[in-house]
Parts: sequence; structure tokens; C-alpha cells
Amino acid sequence: MDTINSDEKIGEWLIRAEAMSLTDVEIVLKEQREGNESLFGIIAMELGLIDPEVLLAFAEMKGL
Repeated sequence: MDTINSDEKIGEWLIRAEAMSLTDVEIVLKEQREGNESLFGIIAMELGLIDPEVLLAFAEMKGL
């Protein structure tokens, strides 16, 4: 996985790391706009767009 810039958002990183497409990111953002209050990564995982391991890798690199 690519390293993460300190101010980079998860969707940006996932696209750059080729773990999600721009279309996938837009699907998650649409879910959030329509009222899903879950975090981006949780929604993406629930929709089957990313594996839990990818979400964990992002959290570890971000220091979460």
C-alpha cells in the first residue's frame, strides 16, 4: 500500500492506492449525502467496495 499524506482523505488515498475507483468513492459519498452517518471506510466496507484489511491499513498509517 502507498504511504499516506497527513492531510489526505481516505477516498483520495484509496484511489491513489488503486484500492477503489473514482466511481466507488462517489458511491460512498452519495450514501453519506443521503443520510448514512457512518464513516467513509465503514460504508465502503459494508458495500463490499474494500476489504477490512485495506481499512485497517489506512487506520494504521493514519495513526488511528
